[in-house]
Amino acid sequence: MENQSVNGIEAAKISVLNCIDLSNPDIHQSVSLLKQACLDSGFFYVVNHGISEEFMDEVFAQSRRMFGLPLSYKMKLLRNEKHRGYTPVLDEILDPENQVHGDYKEGYYIGVEVAEDDPAAEKPFYGPNVWPAPGLLPGWRETMERFHQEALKVSRAVARIIALALDLEVDFFDRPQMLGEPIATLRLLHYEGQVSDPSKGIYGAGAHSDYGLITLLATDDVVGLQICKDKDAKPQIWEYVTPLKGAFIVNLGDMLERWSNGIFKSTLHRVLVNGQERYSIAYFVEPSHDCLVECLPTCKSENNPPKFPPILCRTYLSQRYEDTHTDLSIYNKTED
Repeated sequence: MENQSVNGIEAAKISVLNCIDLSNPDIHQSVSLLKQACLDSGFFYVVNHGISEEFMDEVFAQSRRMFGLPLSYKMKLLRNEKHRGYTPVLDEILDPENQVHGDYKEGYYIGVEVAEDDPAAEKPFYGPNVWPAPGLLPGWRETMERFHQEALKVSRAVARIIALALDLEVDFFDRPQMLGEPIATLRLLHYEGQVSDPSKGIYGAGAHSDYGLITLLATDDVVGLQICKDKDAKPQIWEYVTPLKGAFIVNLGDMLERWSNGIFKSTLHRVLVNGQERYSIAYFVEPSHDCLVECLPTCKSENNPPKFPPILCRTYLSQRYEDTHTDLSIYNKTED
């Protein structure tokens, strides 16, 4: 496909992604399409996932309401050390080699709700969430908690197809140490419209790969997501992923690349903003805190030994979050 402009931003081409229909009774076809997608780009669409368009519209509407609040109030909901709550514009820098500033986006993290007095709350990514006052945003918490639960069901359904694509038992990822007790994080995102300019190091979201097993992404109809199938290519070739109404865009994370011994790739992606506001909803799915991520038996051999050392999920995640987020003490200083 020839170079073309998408909403004012030049791109080499539009990426054509496989579409996985979760209502398809032919599981072999779904496994084949998913495997092809994982080998090619690490990105695919998922449709007929069981979450209604009406409910997705409500989640987006509630997201817009929260981001529309005054910054002074949103800063009272600032993310904590458990990565729950509001993240201001420039809080995150995903590609420090190429970004002059942080990402031109604001976000809101919502994790697995665990009461403060629960022993599990001592784990790095478990604990109570940070919620806006109910009177300010009626129904907001209920909407987000429902979406969190429904998105986890979709994630588990996708993980079963991934397991089959890796020649594992279909319920491999359903086990307690995997997605039975997952670190699952919903993140609302808002790109305010600051025009991206890679030549000047300005991005909506800098180039990065995701950290966990898979990510589900719902977007509005504004184009912005780009993927790079070969991160080692010189120059890198970036392709747009177009929004598909009612679908999740799904991509593989670093842990799945480690599990699969590099057979399935955790693909580099970024967001370029063309001056239009853009909203998206990401759902990051990681296994349990104590899960040891190591090469799967079906992905290694004498001629293909493990490429990555085993690592605990919580260790890997904690390091990646620390590397990409502003130190919280910075915000304390600005309040003094």
